[in-house]
Amino acid sequence: MAETSASLLDRLRTDPDSAEWERMVQLYSPLIRNYLRRQEVLSHDADDLVQDVLAVVVRRLKDFEHNQRIGAFRTWLRTITVNVLRDHWRSRKARPMATGASDFQQFLADLEDPSSELSQAFDLEHDRYITRQLLAQLEKEFEPTTWRAFTEVALLGRSASEVAQDLQISTNAVFIAKSRVLSRLRQEAKGLVEENSEEL
Repeated sequence: MAETSASLLDRLRTDPDSAEWERMVQLYSPLIRNYLRRQEVLSHDADDLVQDVLAVVVRRLKDFEHNQRIGAFRTWLRTITVNVLRDHWRSRKARPMATGASDFQQFLADLEDPSSELSQAFDLEHDRYITRQLLAQLEKEFEPTTWRAFTEVALLGRSASEVAQDLQISTNAVFIAKSRVLSRLRQEAKGLVEENSEEL
């Protein structure tokens, strides 16, 4: 297994090479695009806006400070996305999902308010999506038996003894496999998905 001492976010901030940015783009483009499409943005506009959001992230990431605040990165990303979306609507003089000016202003306020249902849905979707994507990327770092033991216990909820029997390994080996994968996931997700997320 390849060990990495820093999270993706830390690596991007300290040494933003093209491979790490490509990984960030692969992680976040579909999430941002889906969010924009649900906000009634046309498909071709959504692709452009995803690029706009990521361009802001690239420019401002070195100034971003996590400060151990829960949800800091996803809140920062949501704020950037909302601002890009607002600018898009203003430039098109559009009023999505709203008929009057007051409804539209409330919609924008809900997008910005971290305690609104809309923001909480974004946060939950963010954590679930990023966790799934990181797991898909990390799978290649582990032996197939280790990965299967982790998947069966942590994701499918099977008992360690059943999995051990199926894989012909010890129950302790199943627990070690689960621990190793979760440790690596937490390491990679640090700052992107919060430790107290039900996804980790």
